[in-house]
Amino acid sequence: MPLPKHRHSKQRRDKRRTHQKIAAPGVGTCSHCHHPKLTHRACPNCGYYNGKLVAVPREV
Repeated sequence: MPLPKHRHSKQRRDKRRTHQKIAAPGVGTCSHCHHPKLTHRACPNCGYYNGKLVAVPREV
């Protein structure tokens, strides 16, 4: 199995890793109550998804 002859620098390693980062989650607004919510999920505030009540919201 081949082995590297010389050590790669930290700069070269970090340049390769520039695209390996976590993207921020997609946040949209609820069409029913207009509160921010994660996309493709039921609203935690009112329990609506796609114009329909799918979950009863929690009482805090």
